[in-house]
This record gives sequence, C-alpha cells and structure tokens, in this order.
Amino acid sequence: MCISRRMYNQCVIPTMAYGAETWTTTKQLEQKLLVAQRAMESRMLNITIRDKVKNSKIRKQTQVKDIILKIKEAKRRKAGHLMRIADYRWTKRLTEWQPRYVKRGRGRQKRRWRDDITTYIGKHME
Repeated sequence: MCISRRMYNQCVIPTMAYGAETWTTTKQLEQKLLVAQRAMESRMLNITIRDKVKNSKIRKQTQVKDIILKIKEAKRRKAGHLMRIADYRWTKRLTEWQPRYVKRGRGRQKRRWRDDITTYIGKHME
C-alpha cells in the first residue's frame, strides 16, 4: 500500500491535475475527477462496488491526497504569482481586463477563472 500510495501521489495526481491552475472548475468537472479518483483508490485495494464499502473508509485506508484540494492549491499559487507581477505583462492585463461596453448575456453565466479565485480566496485578492 505504501508504494501504491506514493506512486499515486507522485505520478497520477500531477498527471490528472496538469494545467489545472488555468481551468475553470465546475461542479461537473469536480465530480468527474472525484469519481475517477475513487475508482483508482478502490482498485488499489481490490474493492469492487459489490463489496459496498464507503468512500470515507476507502480514503482512510489508502491515505491519498484529494485531487480537488490539489487543484485549489495550484489555483491559489497561480493567482499569487499573477498578483505579484510588478510590470504590466500580458498575463496580468488579461486577468484584470474587463470589456468596456459589453454586458454579459442573459441566463446563467459561464464560470470564469476569476470567479473561481474569488470563491477560493475572497473578493479582495490583492
């Protein structure tokens, strides 16, 4: 189990979360990542759905890191880098850019990267 846990934490999680600091995470995406993670964890323990073992018990046995927490940590780190940029590079300009005369359309709005950051950190990122 120790080798499987180390392999999972060092190889699988970084592969699954590659580039995640630039994603806009929706509930659907989080659910897909969690389902994939749970399936891999139960496979590590050779547990099937028929065994009816709770996810919390599986997580306690495997002791692997949560993929969603790793993604949130990567987003916070990326936001910190963007806020600390001293000059006015295109990455910072793009993050702070607001269209002048364009309103967002009717209906539920698509989630933006900045929306994710404000929910994780708060309204006042600076």
